[in-house]
Amino acid sequence: MTAPTLVQSAAVAAPPTTGARPSRRRRRGSTAGLVLRTAVAAIAAAVVFFPLYWMLVVAFSPRGEAFEPGLRLWPSALTLDNFARAFERYPVGEWFVNSVVIGAFITVVTVTLNLMAGYAFARIAFPGRNVLFLVALATLMIPVQAIMVAQFRVVTGLQIYGTYWSVILPGAATAFGIFLARQFILAIPQELVEAARIDGAGHVRVFLRIVLPLSRPLIAVLTLLTLLGSWNDFAWPLIALKDNALFTLPIGLLYMKGQTTPDYSGIMALALLSVLPMVVLFLVFQRYFVQGFARSGIR
Repeated sequence: MTAPTLVQSAAVAAPPTTGARPSRRRRRGSTAGLVLRTAVAAIAAAVVFFPLYWMLVVAFSPRGEAFEPGLRLWPSALTLDNFARAFERYPVGEWFVNSVVIGAFITVVTVTLNLMAGYAFARIAFPGRNVLFLVALATLMIPVQAIMVAQFRVVTGLQIYGTYWSVILPGAATAFGIFLARQFILAIPQELVEAARIDGAGHVRVFLRIVLPLSRPLIAVLTLLTLLGSWNDFAWPLIALKDNALFTLPIGLLYMKGQTTPDYSGIMALALLSVLPMVVLFLVFQRYFVQGFARSGIR
C-alpha cells in the first residue's frame, strides 16, 4: 500500500472530534437560553398575575380578612357575601348594563368607521390622501385630556350631555384603528381587488364581498381593542354622565370607594366582575388577535 493511500485511510478512519464539540456547545447554549427565557417568562407572568390573584382572594374572603396583619394567600373560608353586599347596597346591575350598552355601541360604530376609513386610505386614490392620513396619525400625539374641554362643548352644543350618546359619539373612530385597518387592507392581494373591478364591482361591493370576509382577524383586533378601551374608560364618562343610574362600572367603583366607610371587599368583588368579561373575551379571540397584528405588519 502506497503512502498516499495510507494517509487517506487514516483520514477516513479518524473520528470527527473537532466538529462534535461545537455542536455540543451549541446544544448546551440553546438549552441554557431556553431555560433562561422560560424562567424570565414565568417570573413576568407571576408579576402580572399576582394582582389579579390577590383581587380574587379578597373578593371571596370574609369581609376585612385580607387586610388583617400578615399575608394571606388563600381565604380562610370561601364566601359570596361580598358580591351579595355590593349588589344590595349599589345598583351594580344597572352599572353593568350601562357598560355593556355603551361598550357595544362604541365598538360597532368605531369598528365600522375604522374599516371604512382604512379601506379608503388603502384602496381609493383621492387628492390629499397621504396628507390627510398623516394628519390623522398626528392626532395620536395629542393627549386625551387636552381635548376634553372641546368634547364637552360639542356634546353640550348637540344637547346630548348626560346621555349614552355623549360617551358614544366622541369615541367613534380612532386614529390607531384607522392606521391598523389601512395596513391590514394593504396586505390583501391587489389581484383580488382588480379581478372584482374587472367584473364591474364598485368600491362598496369590493369592500363588502372581498375585504370584509378576509378581514376577520382585523375585525377581532379592532373589536377587542375598542371594547377594552371603552369598558375601562373612566375620565370622559365621569364628565359626560351626570346621572348615577347611567354610571359605568369604573365610575361605580369610584363611587363605592368614595363612601364614608369604603367596603374594600365589596370593591374587589365588583372589580373582579368588571375584569372577567374582558379576560374571557380575550381568551376566546386571542388567535385572531395575534393574526390581526401579524398581518398588519406591527410587531
